[in-house]
Amino acid sequence: MDIKDLLKFIQKEETRLKDHYNNADDEKMILAITVKLNEEMGELCQEVLGKLKLHRKSKLDRYSSQTLKEEFADVLITTLILANKMGVDAAQALEEKVDKINERNKLDKNWWK
Repeated sequence: MDIKDLLKFIQKEETRLKDHYNNADDEKMILAITVKLNEEMGELCQEVLGKLKLHRKSKLDRYSSQTLKEEFADVLITTLILANKMGVDAAQALEEKVDKINERNKLDKNWWK
């Protein structure tokens, strides 16, 4: 999937969520998506702990590489939905940020130290 296909999916998912939240106004949607992003980050953190075997045994049994991948995807999708809802062009923002990082790394030859 390329970024254009992903962003089309994000637009459709945002429309679906608007129906899910009973056509809530933009402010309530932004708040709901922000809270959802926090929930998804928590789930990703749980999977990271599982990957590192830092959970108690009963929780370790629930970890899998598939659930880790799914949680990364959930965080990315929810972040993109929030950006879209707030009028941020995610593709442009990523391109600009990558350029900024690359420029900074050119200036600091020892950036990895």
